[in-house]
Amino acid sequence: MRAAASLALLMSLAVGGTGSSIAAARIFCCQDETGKQVCGDILPSACYGRAYRELGQSGRTSRLVDAPLTAEERAAKAAEERQQQERERLENEQRRKDQALLNTYGSEKDIEVMRSRTLGDLDMAIKAAEERIVEIRKRRKTFENEAEFYRNRRLPADVAKGLRDADYEIRAQESVIDSKRKDQEAVRLKYDEDLRRFRDISKRAAQRR
Repeated sequence: MRAAASLALLMSLAVGGTGSSIAAARIFCCQDETGKQVCGDILPSACYGRAYRELGQSGRTSRLVDAPLTAEERAAKAAEERQQQERERLENEQRRKDQALLNTYGSEKDIEVMRSRTLGDLDMAIKAAEERIVEIRKRRKTFENEAEFYRNRRLPADVAKGLRDADYEIRAQESVIDSKRKDQEAVRLKYDEDLRRFRDISKRAAQRR
């Protein structure tokens, strides 16, 4: 009752002033640390750092001001804003990818055709490397035969070099094969995902129609 009476007195004083003071009349109210309502025609010191209401001439609340955020609340808000920005970035990126997918393929069959063609190219590359290894091993065999004449003796420079070069080329071709096989697995996963995503986009589009 005392707080209400004080508020009524403040409002009556504001209204009872000059015309200019009536036009500018404002009352600020908040609850202090004990829960008691405190009001004033300027912001009371008890309201510093707290949420408060601003009342107009009619005594109705014209504005609500939230309490300043604590350091922990500011950090939490900043973290939430960063998370929201990241969510929006991911959503925009997914929309871009989906559009690119639709621009690339007109049907599920298109995806399967591209998968088959890409895997076929990799199969050919692997086969070529395997054939190259067979040729290198045949060449190496001639150096191995020559080396038999020099058992327990120092090999001639050209024979030693021939064996080293052949071994190096075989390792290089084996590396190519290993890389292409990894590419094949990556291609299978990519086109599996493209197919899954294409079906999902098509399903959602059908549901909207």
